[in-house]
This record gives sequence, structure tokens and C-alpha cells, in this order.
Amino acid sequence: MFNSNYAYMKLIDKPHPGEYSPHAIMYINLLPNDKLVLRHMLSNFEVVKNIVTAVPEEKLYYRYAPGKWSIKETLVHIMDDERIYAYRTLRIARNDKTPLPGFEQDDYVPFSRADERSLESIFDEYGAIRKSTVLLFDNFTDEDLLRTGMANDHAMSVRAAAYHIAGHELHHLNIIQQKYL
Repeated sequence: MFNSNYAYMKLIDKPHPGEYSPHAIMYINLLPNDKLVLRHMLSNFEVVKNIVTAVPEEKLYYRYAPGKWSIKETLVHIMDDERIYAYRTLRIARNDKTPLPGFEQDDYVPFSRADERSLESIFDEYGAIRKSTVLLFDNFTDEDLLRTGMANDHAMSVRAAAYHIAGHELHHLNIIQQKYL
């Protein structure tokens, strides 16, 4: 997915309490304290792709309970969340002080039409989003990473958004492995 000649990865410290919403700790805690969040984003994408592409087609539409998402819907939800957090991150890193609104994830899913898409289409888009996200964070300065803004009525630092994105993906990977496979 990436040019192997590019010398990725900025080391990014885990955020401190006060840099993220209380809810985000569940995602942040899924990542090691090794500063390699961007490498984790890359490797976790490959893990998700390898696991999901091995799932039989009919299982991609399975829901473990009424009102729960299919695997395809979960993947598109991860992408939607990543795009929204990357957008928030860009605005905060560029010192935009405008409070940013939240979003209702459950309202997005029916309009994603994820179950109508091929898995190849989903992973092509997912990979493009991930590459864009990693490049965005990799090019922030240390000062940018510490900059904070308001998103969904909570403080959020740029670095907290990186850990949210990576941990949110792991959260859903764990659910896929525990409840779908």
C-alpha cells in the first residue's frame, strides 16, 4: 500500500487525560505506549484486510443481534469515523478554534449502502483513506500534535485523534473476531 522507500513514521506520544473525551480512553488503551501509532495504523489495516477477506461471502452480511451492523457496514463505519477524525485533526492542527460538531454513527450506516458494495471496493477506499491519514499525521510538527480544539463538546488534541483512529479500528476488529467469526 505504501512506497517502501518512504521513511515513515513520526513517533507520537500517547495523549494525556484532558486531550480527549472520556469515551475515547477505551480506544486509546487498546494501543501500546510505544509511540508507533502510525505504524500500528498501517499494520492494523493489513490485519483487518487479511481477516475479513478470509471470511466467507455470506458471513459478511451476518448480524449477531437485531440492530447490529454487518461486517461490511462495520468496515465502512470505520472509514467514516476515520475521515471525520482526520478532518477534525486538520482543522485543529491548522489552529482553527471553531468548535466542531459530533456525528451520529447509527444514522450514517443505512446510507452507506455498504452491503451493496464489493469487498474489493471497500478495501480500495479503506486503503486510500488510511494512506491519507498516515501521511497527514506523519507531516505534523510536534507543536501541531499538541494543539487542541473542541470536537463534540470535548477537548481533543491532534495526537489524541491519531490514537482514537487506531484504537477505534482495533475495537471493531475485536468485535468482529469475538462476535462474527
